[in-house]
Parts: sequence; C-alpha cells; structure tokens
Amino acid sequence: MPAVDRADAADLPLRVVYRTWWPLAASWLLMGFELPAVSAVMARLPHPTVSLAAYGGVVFPLSLMIEAPIIMLLSASTALSKDWSSYRLVRRFALTLGLSLTALHALVAFTPLYYVVVRDVLGVPAEILEPARRGLQIMTPWTISIAYRRFQQGVLIRYGRSGAVGIGTAIRLAGNAVVLAIGYTIGTVPGIVVGTLAVAVGVVSEAVFAGFVVHPVIARHVRPAPPAEPLTFPAFLRFYAPLALTPLIAFAAMPMASAAMSRMPRAVESLAVWPVINGLVFTMRSVGFAMNEVVVSLLDRPRAVPALRRFSLVLAAVMTGTLLVTAATPLGALWFGRVSALPPALVALGGIGLWISWLQPGLSVFQSWYQGAIVHSRHTRGVTESVLVYLVTTGALLFAGIAFGRITGLHVALAALVAGGAAQVVWLWLRARGTIRALEAGEGAAVAATVPPLG
Repeated sequence: MPAVDRADAADLPLRVVYRTWWPLAASWLLMGFELPAVSAVMARLPHPTVSLAAYGGVVFPLSLMIEAPIIMLLSASTALSKDWSSYRLVRRFALTLGLSLTALHALVAFTPLYYVVVRDVLGVPAEILEPARRGLQIMTPWTISIAYRRFQQGVLIRYGRSGAVGIGTAIRLAGNAVVLAIGYTIGTVPGIVVGTLAVAVGVVSEAVFAGFVVHPVIARHVRPAPPAEPLTFPAFLRFYAPLALTPLIAFAAMPMASAAMSRMPRAVESLAVWPVINGLVFTMRSVGFAMNEVVVSLLDRPRAVPALRRFSLVLAAVMTGTLLVTAATPLGALWFGRVSALPPALVALGGIGLWISWLQPGLSVFQSWYQGAIVHSRHTRGVTESVLVYLVTTGALLFAGIAFGRITGLHVALAALVAGGAAQVVWLWLRARGTIRALEAGEGAAVAATVPPLG
C-alpha cells in the first residue's frame, strides 16, 4: 500500500464513520436496555431487594466472568473471516470455546463448587445465596449462545450487514419482553426467576437469528472469496489470546466489586442498587463500545484518523454530558424511583452513585478508539496490559474501601471503576499513539510492514 499524499487526499467523511457506527451503536444501546428492563420488573415482583441483589451481585457478574474469553470473538471474526478456510477455523474455535465455558458455567451452578465460589470467596450475604444459585442455573445457555452469535455477527459486519446486528438485538429484547410481561402478569414468581429466564430466552433468540441471517452472506461472499494469506491455528491463537484475556481480566472487577461491597457498610442495599445503576451507566456507555469495530474496520481507509478522532471527541462529550445532566436534574430520581421502583433510601444511594460515575461514557469512547487502533495493528498485547492496569487500580481502591470501612460500598465500588477506567485509557493511549501517528502521517504501509504474517 503506497503512502497517502496528505495534499491529495481529503479526510474520511464523518458521514462514513457515522454510517458505520450507528447500526452497531443501536445494537449496543438496545442491549443496554436489557439490564434496566430486567431490574425494573424484578423490583415489582416478590422479594425485590433479594432478587436485585442476587442478580446484580452474583448472577450477572459471574455469568460475565465465565463468558469473558468469548467477548472479543466479534472483533476477531470481523478482522479475520476473509475466506472460507479462515471462517471455518474461527468457527471451530468459537464453538469449542463456547461449549467449554458453558460446561464451566454448569459446573459452578449445579455442583457444590457454587458455595465455594459464592459463599466462601465472594462472601455474599446468606439471604441471597440460594436465589442467586437458581438464577445462575437458569442462565446456563447464556455463554454458548453469545459465542455463536458474536462470531456470526463479525461476519455480518465485515461484509456490510451491520444493520442485521441491530435487528438481532431487537429480537433479543422482544424475547426479554415476552418473558418479563408473562412473569409480571402472573405476579407470584420470584423476580430472580423471571429476570434470568428473560435474559436466557433473549440471548438464545438472538443467536438463532444470527445463524439464520448469516447464511446468504456466507454463500455470496465468504465461500467464493479468493484465499487470503493462510490462517493457521497457532497464528490465530497468537492474535486472539491477548484479546481473550482482556475481558476476562476486566470482568474480574465485577465479582471483585461485589465481594468488596459485601464487606463494606450497607452491603445488601449496595448490591440491590448495583444492577440498576450499572444498567443506566452501561446504556450511556454502550454507544462508545461500538467504536471498537468502527475503528478496526475504517483505519484502512486513507485519512481515517482525523475523522475518527473528531467523531470520538464529539461522541464522548455528548454521552458524558447526558449522564451529567441525568445526575444533576430530577431525571436521576425519576429513573431510580419511578422507572426502577426502588424505595426512597435506595434512590438516594443511586443518585450519589450517578455523580461518581458521570465520566464513564467518555472513558468508554476513548477506550474503544485506542483499543481499535491497537487491534488494527495486530500487536494486541497492549490491550491486555491496559486491562491489568485497570484491574490493579480498581482492586487497590476496593481494598482501601474495605480497610477504611466507613464509606458505603456502592460508592467505593463506583469510584474504583471510574479510576480504573481512566488509568486504562491512559495506558491504551500510550500503546496506541505510535500506530495512530504513523497512520495519520500516511504511513499505513509502514505500519502494515511491521505486522508479522498470520501464517
């Protein structure tokens, strides 16, 4: 690839960035509605505080932790599913890993190992131990469903069908809504059962849709594609292993935060508000997560860096400002009190939490921008390093909160996550700036020349 003459090339139009970003952002945004919807219904069913604490403090973080190694299958599939041979190799890996992690999930949920992990290690309050176990058992299909659909969604994104990803997310939410509506109408089933069953039905529905809609894309684009550079399994593992470790380490912060809150003041209240505030903050952050695949797919374009940087700055400002306005106006109390149906004491707890969390959406945008640049360069170790920085920073502040023992656990956990996210973004910037400078200077060929072949 020849270097691009800066005088002869205009910046990549922002409309191209927007057109690539919005279907993925819509998918993330719709997915972000899942946790608030589930929390809102659980808050209106029997045993609301126990159900919310069980889901937010045990079921959700443990399920995320177990599925963490498959999260980056979306980026891997987008980058590598260039021909039929590569597609089959990545598919075989995705299914093998997904089934193995599903077996691990079942082992934790259905055997005495559950009590070792949840009671002895996490130290959760006794009243949520059995409800959380039931919810974790219902969530067993979660991991394999997500592994399969993220792999197939990567193929859809690569071949210009990102709109189908948003449709799949809408189908997932429809599955959630049907189960939640039935559970709410019956009104006697515990919230933890209704909520986890809704989530399980939703992810299975989305996986089935992804498998259906990808077939014509495979027939039209993947099978006829000329063979790319050979992709061997050892080469794939060298590329993917650092990416797999990234969410695994990052998601460790969730059960770590749950364990820390269980050992700090107002433990049950903190765990009950945890899924509600996480749902709102995740929704605000979700549109930033979509930037990762946008950056990976567009950095090959001439003069892409200025456009991607401008778009990231605008997006970070808008989303951070939106969460700040929510915290500073009655919107926050409306969300916690009316929409999520939390009692007044928990509404006040969540309101303070929003002020602590307001930087999170902007941090997510810049995390995706720098991480996407690193993945584009295929030198993925820097991504794993950044998550280690995140985990160490978060863990140190959580430990300090336990040792001090006078601050509400929820507020310590949220502050620790913000500080960890800021440290991660700084590290990603340090590791990505060389690649970004080279690309901005029109030295894409020089960057590509430093990338070891995948064969």
